[in-house]
Amino acid sequence: MRTPVIALLAALVATAVSAKLPALGDEAKAKAADTAAKAAWTDKVGLYQLCKAMDRVAATYRAGPEAAAHPASAADPTPPCADPGPYAAPAVSAPKPLEASGAHSPADMATSPPGSKATSAELTGPRK
Repeated sequence: MRTPVIALLAALVATAVSAKLPALGDEAKAKAADTAAKAAWTDKVGLYQLCKAMDRVAATYRAGPEAAAHPASAADPTPPCADPGPYAAPAVSAPKPLEASGAHSPADMATSPPGSKATSAELTGPRK
């Protein structure tokens, strides 16, 4: 008795989950882009803080008595820590209106008439 009920509930849940969502609007796309940019900036800040912490640990080790007792080889050169700076939201560009987008304009300017003096019958040949 329980198995058919469970199967029916599973089918209902699967149907609800597989329903197609509507397309995102312009505001939602802009918000998603801003969220992605902020997440990328947060990752860069985390890497910068990790780099600075590793530099402090290395400096502390080299200044300590253990490093003096066991002279180490020269440190490998590493690039300096890159500060990502403050967060700056990505610039949002307004979509071009249809007239400015060139969607209705021909690719090249016409320099001669589009047709020739030949008739359609001359271009296509005799009837088969």
